[in-house]
Amino acid sequence: MSKHADALILRLAYPDEHEELEDLQRRASLELREYREQLIENPDAIHLPPAQITNGQVIVGEIDGRIAGFAAVVGGELDGLFVEPNLWRQGIGRALADAATHEARNRGLTLKVIAAPGARRFYEICGFSVEGEAQTRFGPALRMSR
Repeated sequence: MSKHADALILRLAYPDEHEELEDLQRRASLELREYREQLIENPDAIHLPPAQITNGQVIVGEIDGRIAGFAAVVGGELDGLFVEPNLWRQGIGRALADAATHEARNRGLTLKVIAAPGARRFYEICGFSVEGEAQTRFGPALRMSR
């Protein structure tokens, strides 16, 4: 683990962090060339439902009092996992995926995710397996579980 992942504090999101989390989601999403053009043309696709925060479904990773990333777990589905782009490849995403898996298992569920093909390697490193394909608003994706 990197020093960033070692310093990571995991907690539930606070309602007043909604805008900050959605901004992080936007920054991280637009870093991915695969979907950048489509996301710019469809800004509504970058959205964190406030109810997910209210319902305790959003896990935040914080370093030195600043949000480094978050994962949304809705039932047994990883509805989103986003890390500040300047903190990628430092173990934060994996720590969030582990926390999300733990939350799903506490509910007796297997964690599932619909992942962009470009995220396959990340999710496999995190212990997910490909179960099939899915079609999303922006094209083909992978159904994966852990």
